[in-house]
Amino acid sequence: MPTHPHKGWHARGYLPHCDVPGLIQGITFRLHDSVPAPLIAAWKEELGWIEKRVPGEEDAFEQQRHELHRRLALYEDAGHGACHLRKPEIAALVAGALRFFDGERYSLQAWCLMPNHVHTLIRTHPGWPLGRVVQSWKRHTSREINLILGTSGTFWAPDYYDRFIRDEDHYWRAVRYIHWNPVKAKLCAAPDDWEWSSHRTADLKSAPSIKSPPIESAADAPA
Repeated sequence: MPTHPHKGWHARGYLPHCDVPGLIQGITFRLHDSVPAPLIAAWKEELGWIEKRVPGEEDAFEQQRHELHRRLALYEDAGHGACHLRKPEIAALVAGALRFFDGERYSLQAWCLMPNHVHTLIRTHPGWPLGRVVQSWKRHTSREINLILGTSGTFWAPDYYDRFIRDEDHYWRAVRYIHWNPVKAKLCAAPDDWEWSSHRTADLKSAPSIKSPPIESAADAPA
């Protein structure tokens, strides 16, 4: 039985993360060349970035995260970078990695592979911190993808974006966003036309129970 500690609210790289067991989390991670690091730094400077969630600044903290994610999503959907996830053998590898520990380390609610980034919706399990889950996906797939491409070095960007699901309405908006992202990016006409998502198999009628995070204690947790 794993005993890895969960970190609550913490930051690594350019994004803050909320790591509390039992939460349903929307996660986005991307290829290393999909958004230039200097552009992200410029956006953070423009937004007056708050690195850590602190009492009295919760609204500003959330607004900044939302705005940065909005800009990242628009840039990613424009198809920048090599977009290696367009290759069926690479997409199949990543999809398999997402499903491999479903039910053991996390419960996979929804997912979608875009040409240069990945969306997932998972419920985290106790003892499996969010960062470890994402890192396991990246570590395994990057080795195999480099073999397929005949390359070496960094494949995924070092950080990832996550947002916990607050209620049932938020859950369905997140599921819809994930499944309709290929349509929005003009990659297909309807969600069922996109091979690399869970739209054809996901439960689209009943939402799982939604756990509210203990924000105060999470904010005070050590990084």
